[in-house]
Amino acid sequence: MSKKKTLHVPDAPFRPGEKPDFSNLELPKAGDAKRPKVMVDPSEIRDLAFSLVRVLDDKHGAVGPWDPKLDTSVLKEGLRHMCLLRIFDDRMLTMQRQGKLSFYMKSLGEEAVAIAQGMALRPDDILFPSYRQPGLQFVRGRDLVDMICHCITNVKDNVKGRQMPVHYSWKEGNFVSISSPVGTQFPQAVGCAMASAYKGEDNVSISWVGDGTAAEGDFHYALNFASVYKAPVLLNVVNNQWAISTHKNISSGGATFAARGIAYDVPSIRVDGNDFLALYSVTSWAAERARKGGGPTFIEVFTYRGEAHSTSDDPTRYRPKNEWKSWPLGDPIERLKAHLIGLKAWSEKEHNKLEKELDALVIKSYKAAEKHGTLSEGPWASEDTLFEDVYKKPPRHLRTVSYTHLTLPTNREV
Repeated sequence: MSKKKTLHVPDAPFRPGEKPDFSNLELPKAGDAKRPKVMVDPSEIRDLAFSLVRVLDDKHGAVGPWDPKLDTSVLKEGLRHMCLLRIFDDRMLTMQRQGKLSFYMKSLGEEAVAIAQGMALRPDDILFPSYRQPGLQFVRGRDLVDMICHCITNVKDNVKGRQMPVHYSWKEGNFVSISSPVGTQFPQAVGCAMASAYKGEDNVSISWVGDGTAAEGDFHYALNFASVYKAPVLLNVVNNQWAISTHKNISSGGATFAARGIAYDVPSIRVDGNDFLALYSVTSWAAERARKGGGPTFIEVFTYRGEAHSTSDDPTRYRPKNEWKSWPLGDPIERLKAHLIGLKAWSEKEHNKLEKELDALVIKSYKAAEKHGTLSEGPWASEDTLFEDVYKKPPRHLRTVSYTHLTLPTNREV
């Protein structure tokens, strides 16, 4: 007699050719989630791990206790940064398709994550990002030409061709190098936060990983160390529903990712990742708690990845073509724009003008970056710089060897 197979193998809710339907999502109304005192005991706010902090309602008004009540100048700055990120992404993708970049990753649908959270922090807070938070650099004022030089991998690339495009590193902005191995930045952020606390400093560390990385050991190591040592760190899981072609159902069997923090006795909050105001407010709350000695906060950023994982990915092979457009929490840029228009602080005319100005800025910056070299023709960083910045004092065998005689593959060949 054959035994009944009981193994459960989860699948994505929709596949190519099917119509996406998100009506099964339980989305609390904007303003419903309570805002606790900053130094609350984690056991008193477990419900926030299963709810969803929302500020912008369906009419684009700001409601509820989490409304940060930001000045319209701050909202306009956030809108500008988000628009710049989207336009920058579109232009860089076009350049990649033309062979001018070897690789690229867009942040479509997730622009508010880096921008709102970055704006809620101080310049001395240490950033441990993943590859879909390049907008943090806009917030901290990095020159676009420098960013593009990295993507092109020319002689002005500040990491000298040692990193893939979009894997930025920017010491001046406290922006720690993005790493391709998933999850490594989570425990690194905790360690950095522990060091800050040990030295008596009041800056915080913050890190982001994707929902797929939440299945990795580094995710749990980070939460455990952060909990034990009460590290001043903000740990974010950006639940954008997809880890390349793997749906989030494979990464977690629980109702929410935020619920995982409860087991570590860490305050855990689930927030609408397409709501600029909600993201800003939750991040400000968590940063204040960390600075006051309250330890870590674990945040699930609930959003949706609008495009392919990268230029090496074809999402039409595993999900409906326009699935993102059906996402019930909308577009973060359109929502903030509508909120500002509702406040009579913005208009469609002003928005169109802004987009044209930003597009011109990106084009101008790209042309300036190409003056320092192109992907196909160089110049590139010398091979003799291969081990620079690795050792404080290079060992003798590296000091005496020249690599210029080697025939190394170009970026185009890699």
